[in-house]
Amino acid sequence: MELRKLNESANIGSISCPVCNKEFKKEIIEDHVNKCLFLNTPENNATTCKRNSAHFKDVSSHEKKIKLDSISTTKAKKEPQSSKLNSKVETTKEKDVPLAEHMRPLTLDDVVGQREAFGHGSMLRAMLEQKKIPNMILWGPPGCGKTSIANVVANICKEQSHMRYVKLSATMSGINDVKEIVKVAKNEIQFKRQTVLFMDEIHRFNKLQQDTFLPHVENGTITLIGATTENPSFSLNNALLSRCRVVVMQKLSVDDVMIILRRALKNKETLIVDAQGSRKQEDTLIPRFIVQEDSLRWLAEVCDGDARVALSALELTLAARGSDNEVHITGPVVLALEDIKNGIKRSHMLYDRQGEEHYNTISAIHKSIRASDDNAALYWTTRALHGGEDPLYIARRLIRAACEDIGLADPATLTEAVACLQGCQHIGKPECDVLLVQCAVRLARAPKSREVYNAMKRCQRSLVEAKGPLPPIPLHLRNAPTKLMKQMGYGSGYNLLHKNESGLEYMPEGMEDVNFFHDNNDEED
Repeated sequence: MELRKLNESANIGSISCPVCNKEFKKEIIEDHVNKCLFLNTPENNATTCKRNSAHFKDVSSHEKKIKLDSISTTKAKKEPQSSKLNSKVETTKEKDVPLAEHMRPLTLDDVVGQREAFGHGSMLRAMLEQKKIPNMILWGPPGCGKTSIANVVANICKEQSHMRYVKLSATMSGINDVKEIVKVAKNEIQFKRQTVLFMDEIHRFNKLQQDTFLPHVENGTITLIGATTENPSFSLNNALLSRCRVVVMQKLSVDDVMIILRRALKNKETLIVDAQGSRKQEDTLIPRFIVQEDSLRWLAEVCDGDARVALSALELTLAARGSDNEVHITGPVVLALEDIKNGIKRSHMLYDRQGEEHYNTISAIHKSIRASDDNAALYWTTRALHGGEDPLYIARRLIRAACEDIGLADPATLTEAVACLQGCQHIGKPECDVLLVQCAVRLARAPKSREVYNAMKRCQRSLVEAKGPLPPIPLHLRNAPTKLMKQMGYGSGYNLLHKNESGLEYMPEGMEDVNFFHDNNDEED
């Protein structure tokens, strides 16, 4: 069709390009088409910057020339063979794709969990259903569905001719890759195509590198979707946060993980039965595997809301228990609870010693002690140790709690907390766990007094809010190590009597009536 147009316009002075539909002279049309075809190939889209007048110039003799009359015939000859090869490659790829990747949702209705952010009636869901993609940062723990949401957005972009989806990961890409994407995006805007950039693990870019996104997000060159497991308040640039909506995604519940596991087993032709052996789903096909629902629920509970961990453990179990040929010869393979336990050797728990969970857990220990909840103090201390927290760090925080929250109500707790720290230094992990737990419970059960702590905070506040120079130290309180200082009155009149008997004032001049212990406005943290 395009060649026919070209031949029909050959008799006229100008010829229409079959790629960009622009008119050019017959002398340069072939060189121009070569350039157009090169710039529109998928291999070069990612590195193409702008289509300017430079590609209208003559092609050098060293470049390969693509003959117009051979394009259609070459395609026609190779299409049947390439389609067969593509089908073989696709089937091979499907077998090699991990189960967690294979189970990614394609539409919003397939998304499991995250009802508050993407459920029916939410603003983000309404925008995505209208094919509008906002700038957003997806923040949540591993395996909660951040990349799955991005996969849904990718399918939305595929359905729209005016949208283009690009996926990068900060673990494998740098700022130069982002700049190349922006160059192509600026070129695509000329053809009214919007570029949606998904940047996985965006927190791995430092805040200076994150500035690269700012002008292009602000002027609409790209629509940015970032995914991070770190708290954006600490790991992302404030200027970038002001241009994107932060979407908080929670851990998946046990029921949500069960839904995902059932879908995965359905694709694997697996029959789920209850404890009595009755079917939990209607299926007339002969199953390849049989698994009890209780075993599946155990996996959902132990994965700590991480669907990727659950699917990976399930895939490992299926691969270890039988291949396609064995199943059809010997009948369905029964997956016992022990088989699934072998797929995931230990309980999976999210804990980052350098991230937000580190501070959240320590805060939970301290506040449980402050509230005299010995059971909660026991739980959070044990959980921190189970997650790999440094025992010496916990011990130091227990010393702080002994002074801040117990104080003079039971001064012996400070000595016990310091002894706990020294004991942890001597015996180390894992034997020091009982020392920390015992100390945490002891502090939780002790009487509480924040009198000294609150008085200190009031004193600090008075120093910060003081106007003018601070009052001088009274002469009778000053140190007088030399004869000259004694002649100046340093230490004059000082005696060893109680303040009520000595007749001396120990507060600075002008602050004689200030008492930090008798202020009713206690300051709480």
